[in-house]
Amino acid sequence: MTMLEIAAVAVSFLGIWLTAVRRLWCWPVNLLACALYFKLFLDVRLYADMMLQAVFAGALLYGWRNWTRGRQDAGDVAVVPLRPIPALAGLGAGAGAAMAIGFVMSRYTDAALPWIDATLSSFSLVAQYWTARRHSASWLLWIVVDIVYVGMFVVKGLMLTAGLYAAMILLALLGYRQWQAARQNQARTPSASETPPVLSPSLRA
Repeated sequence: MTMLEIAAVAVSFLGIWLTAVRRLWCWPVNLLACALYFKLFLDVRLYADMMLQAVFAGALLYGWRNWTRGRQDAGDVAVVPLRPIPALAGLGAGAGAAMAIGFVMSRYTDAALPWIDATLSSFSLVAQYWTARRHSASWLLWIVVDIVYVGMFVVKGLMLTAGLYAAMILLALLGYRQWQAARQNQARTPSASETPPVLSPSLRA
């Protein structure tokens, strides 16, 4: 356990909690967490997760913009349902990316756990995409990903980070409950701001 890990855990916990309660401050806080974990994962040779933090930074900037534009008149961030076809496309993209990244990491780097690291990184990107698009289903994927992350961090001896991800499972459950309740409230009082903005398909999230 290092001061870097302690700081990364504290900032990440705050960022996830702010996301669960749909506060725009989650985005700058999560950007700081990305920077801290980029350095931490570099130190322990989890290269896929290290690169994931860099990609997350761009996704977080996009999510910040999308949430700002998706606010309702009351100031709350509107929740948008995830349709079956986009859901399957996202999961398929995550599986394909996991295979590609895992192959590269296992063949050309000294990554400690290349396949599991690549798989978790890929599906984390899918979950982050869904979060940025304001889909409550993102929390269900985060729960699965975080459960596996706990085991990986225990293996790597990052016990504090493992504890963080265990707590994040509970935060994800809270987030799903909060977002589902918000969606039900929106259904009773529909608003034009519920429709997500049309964005360039070149953007990752």
